[in-house]
Amino acid sequence: MTVNATIGVLHTIDTTGPGGAETVFRQLATGLDPARFRSVVAITGEGWLADDLRAHGVTPVMLPGGRRRMSVRYLRALVGLIRRERIDVVQAHLFGTAVYASIAGLLTRRPVVATLHGSVDVDPADRVLALKFALLRAGLSAAVFVSDALRDGLAAGGVLPAGRCRRIYNGVDVARYRGIDRASARERLGAGDGEILLGALGNIRPAKDYGVLLEAMARLVDGPQGHRFRLVIAGQPDRHGLHEALLRRRDELGLGERVAFTGHCTDVPGLLGALDAFVLSSASEGLSIATLEAMAAGVPVVATRCGGPEEIVSHGETGWLVPAGDPAALATGLARVAGDPDLSARLAASGLARVRAEFSLEAMTGAYAGVYEQALARNGSCAPAPGWLP
Repeated sequence: MTVNATIGVLHTIDTTGPGGAETVFRQLATGLDPARFRSVVAITGEGWLADDLRAHGVTPVMLPGGRRRMSVRYLRALVGLIRRERIDVVQAHLFGTAVYASIAGLLTRRPVVATLHGSVDVDPADRVLALKFALLRAGLSAAVFVSDALRDGLAAGGVLPAGRCRRIYNGVDVARYRGIDRASARERLGAGDGEILLGALGNIRPAKDYGVLLEAMARLVDGPQGHRFRLVIAGQPDRHGLHEALLRRRDELGLGERVAFTGHCTDVPGLLGALDAFVLSSASEGLSIATLEAMAAGVPVVATRCGGPEEIVSHGETGWLVPAGDPAALATGLARVAGDPDLSARLAASGLARVRAEFSLEAMTGAYAGVYEQALARNGSCAPAPGWLP
């Protein structure tokens, strides 16, 4: 334990954002009770996450990049930081960082908690995947999953000990989404009177399945109310050609004037406040912070059954669920919700109530605080390991 009787927590991740994992990373690093915890933040480079941390009063420590197959330099820097800052618990995010943190925890005899945010972070074709899971089993005090579906999928078959696996839902700051000027928000997006504005929020990557969303939008536009529908997709473009392919497909479907890709969103409450319905078209989701944000903003949600969303949305009660990978079903769901004001209002109100009750930021940080204290209690002595990796 540190000399001032607070628990020193090192928060570390090897991506720079933007994204859901990076958002949770910052929320946790800045949201723990300062009377009980002292947070140190270590990341691997400049970018959205570094800027967001600084905007919240946190100066990150920069470590040499660790996304290579194995970087001794990164590991040495991580171990040195743990010792120098007298860290009591290491909190890692994402699978790759969890592997490094597990080794560092073994070398320093510090408990390690790792949060896994999605199955796409684990490559089944990785030739050393079994070794990585072995390191996690040896070094982790607790593995946190953001949904039951993710825990059941990644921890299946005993690759991680069930007794060390926890589910902690992501949380959102509901107060951030209050008092949005809807008229101004719609005006900024160019939404006209009588238009039905749909919106999706998430970086451009395969798991979001935006191709299915474009196909669904084409069906909506061909319908009896087609002239009223518009779609905004807000997310950072990828670097592998998917964004360009989606733009080409949009134009092939004749949706150039109906679908806008707006890039990374810097005003999420403003975007959500303008929408008539939020849509999640993903093929796979750990949980989906964007869905929680939409519900917190009082926007009705139409989401695919792709893992995490089923734990957020109760079909017909707090939102509308459709099969993943099915453009026709997605279009039908969107038309149903957007075309029925009473249903839309009921789903929005019930969704907001559910987020307030079960997915608050306070609930999330409180649950992590409990995991840290349990990990320290199980770990016993915090005496440092011998000076390996000087």
